[in-house]
Amino acid sequence: MLRSSPRAVLALTLALAAAPATFVAQRAPIGDAIRDFVAVDAPVVALTNVRVIDGTGAPAREGQTLVLRDGVIAALGPAASTPPPAGARVIDLAGKSVIPGLVMLHEHLYYPTGPGVYGQLGQSFVRLYLAGGVTTMRTGGNLNGYMDLTLKQRVEAGEAAGPTIDATMPYVNGVNQFVQMTNLTTEERARRHVAYWADEGATSVKAYMQISRAALGTAIREAHARGLKITGHLCSVTYAEAAALGIDNLEHGFFAATDFVSDKKPDECPGQGRGQQSLAQIDPKGTQFQTLIRTLIERKVAITSTLTVFEAGMPSRPEPPGLDVLVPQLREQFRRNRERTAANPANIMPTLLPKAMALEREFARAGGLLVAGTDPTGGGGVIPGYSNHRQLELLVEAGFTPLEALTIGTRNGARYLGQEARIGTLAVGRSADVVVIDGDPSQRIADVRKVQMVFRRGVGFDPQKLVQSVSGSVGLW
Repeated sequence: MLRSSPRAVLALTLALAAAPATFVAQRAPIGDAIRDFVAVDAPVVALTNVRVIDGTGAPAREGQTLVLRDGVIAALGPAASTPPPAGARVIDLAGKSVIPGLVMLHEHLYYPTGPGVYGQLGQSFVRLYLAGGVTTMRTGGNLNGYMDLTLKQRVEAGEAAGPTIDATMPYVNGVNQFVQMTNLTTEERARRHVAYWADEGATSVKAYMQISRAALGTAIREAHARGLKITGHLCSVTYAEAAALGIDNLEHGFFAATDFVSDKKPDECPGQGRGQQSLAQIDPKGTQFQTLIRTLIERKVAITSTLTVFEAGMPSRPEPPGLDVLVPQLREQFRRNRERTAANPANIMPTLLPKAMALEREFARAGGLLVAGTDPTGGGGVIPGYSNHRQLELLVEAGFTPLEALTIGTRNGARYLGQEARIGTLAVGRSADVVVIDGDPSQRIADVRKVQMVFRRGVGFDPQKLVQSVSGSVGLW
């Protein structure tokens, strides 16, 4: 085996560090299948007189010009000193804002269509995500196999309109009752599962509720050996145990933590209800929780906030946005689910949601990496694109400022993916993933719903056309 000298290793490291600029220096291709959704198709675009919210948490900058060239941000500065290049397509955005494309890390290409069954809605969902300003997403769970991987390839080839996809392989789970999941009962089966799907093109791994510590540890090692990150919606394994095994990310804030169940047995899921009941009693400032977040931060474990999926089951809250895109049967199914929840006296979500918000805020304030997603599962009502805006609003309700919420939904996601040099912020050399908003979400987070145009790698998409193309049909494809 050849050994590299320290000088050679340093040279390679520097070369890799410079690679992202090369990676994004290419405008997204436009195939015939997506051409009707494209509003701006020009090699050089100048967005002038615009308010820039760059995703770093810095205050908005008024009166800026942003130049997009060949898929990257080529210039950014005050309009008075940053003239549009000759031949550029100039778009005056006075009174409007630009933010980085959203980077959302718990999204799905499926949706509940029946008791315990999820319909595969990838072709409509990717359009809705893009229409909502999501330019990069991780499919935080896969119940199909190849659809996520194929759509990832089609988006990259310009054959489908959607975000860049970090495609998760089918779930890594133990013995379970889900008809769309496998049972990985041994460490070797867990290793083979990760290896097979990584070879097929999956770029992320997701562990689920019934996994054992041994199988999870094996999956983590196999994923890391292949340069992949692994997240988990856990129950049988506690957050602290998963952190010790080397997991990279944990889903649903602290809703899924079973660390505080007093009689929790190793490798057994006590039920999410019991976990949530124990969580409702936890003091965010208390020793138990503070010890857990120190462990997570020391082990560099990110936490994904998915407040939308829990709010959707609270009948006291306004009806979620975007239901009109669903087929009528799914709209009715969601409303019936809400009625049943309203009639359930054991529903602790009105108590638990504010507590969970406080726990996420405590984790972030302590220095933990909080990222965002929406999770269109549960009883329904979490609609791609629309729910991504709502997730940011709920972060503000949780106590984050609008600027902090935008950073969680952009830069933090990019940081987790290891792509902070490419996406997640607006700066020269970054990918031209830019969302135009009619308003100022740095002051009024609800303005994030007013998406006017979405640039993905320099190509401007019309969100209204994307939504109209699937409206009333989501649930069929």
